[in-house]
Amino acid sequence: MPADHTRRLTGRRLLTALPVAEWVRGYRRGLLRGDVLAGLTVWALIVPESVAYAEIAGVPPQNAFYAAPIALVGYALLGGSRFLVVGATSAAAVLSASTVKGVSGDPGAAVGLSAALAVIVGAVLVVAGAARLGFLTNFLAEPALVGFLFGMALTIMVRQTGKILGVSSGEGDFFQRLVKLLSQTGDWSWTTIAVGVAAVGSLLLLERLLPRLPASLIVLAAGLILSQALHLSDHGVQTVGRIPAAVPVPHLPGISSADWAELAAGSLGVALVVFAESYSIAGRFARLHGHEVKADREMVAMGAVNLGVGFFRGFAVSGSASRSAAAEGAGGRSPMVSLVAAGLVLLTGAFLTSLFTPLPEAVLGAIVIVAVKGFLRVGELRRYATHDRPSLWIAVTALVGVLVFDLLPGLLLAVLLSLLLFIAYSSTPRVAVLGLLPGTGVWGDLKEHPRAVAAPGILVARPDGALFFGNVNRVRTAVKELVAASDRPPRAVVVDLTASYRLGLPVLDTLADLAADLDHQGVELHLARVRARPTRALSRHPLHATLSPDRLHPTVTDAVDALSDGWGPA
Repeated sequence: MPADHTRRLTGRRLLTALPVAEWVRGYRRGLLRGDVLAGLTVWALIVPESVAYAEIAGVPPQNAFYAAPIALVGYALLGGSRFLVVGATSAAAVLSASTVKGVSGDPGAAVGLSAALAVIVGAVLVVAGAARLGFLTNFLAEPALVGFLFGMALTIMVRQTGKILGVSSGEGDFFQRLVKLLSQTGDWSWTTIAVGVAAVGSLLLLERLLPRLPASLIVLAAGLILSQALHLSDHGVQTVGRIPAAVPVPHLPGISSADWAELAAGSLGVALVVFAESYSIAGRFARLHGHEVKADREMVAMGAVNLGVGFFRGFAVSGSASRSAAAEGAGGRSPMVSLVAAGLVLLTGAFLTSLFTPLPEAVLGAIVIVAVKGFLRVGELRRYATHDRPSLWIAVTALVGVLVFDLLPGLLLAVLLSLLLFIAYSSTPRVAVLGLLPGTGVWGDLKEHPRAVAAPGILVARPDGALFFGNVNRVRTAVKELVAASDRPPRAVVVDLTASYRLGLPVLDTLADLAADLDHQGVELHLARVRARPTRALSRHPLHATLSPDRLHPTVTDAVDALSDGWGPA
């Protein structure tokens, strides 16, 4: 076979293996109108928000135009969700800024450092996705994420309030910035305040009364027109200034090896939030439309997108809830939406950036403040307070951690709380006492099924969770306490291991200790429902000699039958 034919065949196979092939093959002409309208809607949101988020990330506005088309096209080619729109977001931008400032406070270095951070975040996600580590985001508990995002939104708001007041919010955590703003009351620009308050009010009214219109683009256009007509810059209102034409061109981040190493330390937190935010949004739309998104594939896709963005002088990007919802509401039904929006953003960056020169900074601040208000999930905190106090304390602790210690330490605190919550739940499984439901052959929890009947002289116990080194000793103690609390000591204990798919050495050692403890009391330990993999592990442990051949049973019924000659309630 000729070499050129082989290369064409290999290229065709690679193309069909890409996720883009899935939606392109099934694309129908009838979807085009809705996708184009949705693309226009996304473009109308991306242009003002990306400029605002570039400022949050600490990079010039034109870098938003470098990043946006790459992110949109990259996810359309590689992503598994038909509805997710990827680009600059408040969470990714503010975490990028915090990480970069931890390496260098020099504004001139921010572009290279931000791009390098995006590359590192992308590489981390690609490697993690290839290693099938997408499940790790399941350990970031929702209450911790709610609290973190709430605190992040307040931190962003206090930073942007400085633009609306016409003063600097300074440096430091939320409270330090708030004190700084309040200490400058004599320097507040009332003209700037009027512009900012009018912009916030207009955005809120448009969202409430005309939700289908691109409120941020309308307010941005109004701000530009009024700024020129009223010469607001002559009245002390700060404006964006000149933005160079912005066409994405490949560019390697020119930073030192020491800076790469320092950025790597903070990249894990950024990668976690980028993926968690994107995957949760993609999953929400997938459930709504009866689709599925695979965590590992999404992780690789978001990683590849951030790698691409980093090599085009962009900054870290993520899935956007507001733009995805707006696209779906406008009739978008495929990644064609992102391709249409990418083309429009390219045209804007190439030919229209000069239009943003007179844009008041207060308008950008207003757009960001209104955009992040959705993270202030007061209703969710109330729900935790009513139904789940531990979740409330986790959310509040994460929130306060962000406000007091800043974003990255607050994120680490949220992750730590999530792990502690997981460990707490996993290490304290309830041990249920089972009885037979008459006429069914089913063994149920005596506390949940009043009709269930306990086998006479036999204690049937079931740990409601998989046994592992962190909880097996608690289960051992609970079984011994159940035996001690019995009116008449049972002659045997049957432990139902239905939930355990693996038995490590610490578990087997502790079960051996339990068997010895019970034997000293004249009580036999029997095991039921030991699955195939645990059975192989058990066969190599000394406990196997203690239990075989009469104390291992396929089911609880088999165990009770063997101990009581076919007992069963009438």
